[in-house]
Amino acid sequence: MVVLLEQLTSDFPGAPGQQGPGRSVISGPCRSGAPNPQRSPQMSVTQTEKTGARTDEAATLITGARERIDALDDRIIGLIQERMAVSAVIQESRIASGGRRVNLNREMEVLAHYRDALGKPGTALAMTMLELCRGRI
Repeated sequence: MVVLLEQLTSDFPGAPGQQGPGRSVISGPCRSGAPNPQRSPQMSVTQTEKTGARTDEAATLITGARERIDALDDRIIGLIQERMAVSAVIQESRIASGGRRVNLNREMEVLAHYRDALGKPGTALAMTMLELCRGRI
């Protein structure tokens, strides 16, 4: 999993592993309200408001990273929709053969898989995904 995330994020500046351990991509005061001497006068207020950045470089990095996140979210949504469709086929087949729509043992396996990979929040994510994949009654 770590390798996959590294491959997905390592092609833009500031990605994990790109700035080195303990070093921040963005320098300057944080939440102090103190003026940042690195901020250029031509940086648009809109760009600053949209990103919360104090420099043009940071705003550009944030904008690019947000575009990447939006693209990843679209892929994740597509994969969940695909999983919903596959689950529907399984459920229909199970019902047609006289079984139940939901296999609780399988759901427990899925919950454990997500928990092992992502920790406690993974369980909540898996619960939501399983709810989506059970279909509507």
